[in-house]
Amino acid sequence: MNKNELIDFISKKTSSEVSKVLITEIVDLAFQGIEAELKNGGEARFVGFGSFKVTRRKASTGRNPRTGETIKISASNRVKFTPGKELKEAVNK
Repeated sequence: MNKNELIDFISKKTSSEVSKVLITEIVDLAFQGIEAELKNGGEARFVGFGSFKVTRRKASTGRNPRTGETIKISASNRVKFTPGKELKEAVNK
């Protein structure tokens, strides 16, 4: 599912009084809120769905698959998603 499919899904599940423009704005704001929280070092938790948090990936060495040359991989942040209990159960039904 992509963003437009999510907006269409929400549109079908809500009353016809809620426009797709409004739904798009709400979805955009939700994504912006999650991004802002993660940028500030916080965690975005949604009970039953899951949580997003930033973890630090250490610097490491790797290998270029084409040349076999050893390369340095810089330390970086990554976003980790941990599914909630209800989401896990729904997917495993």
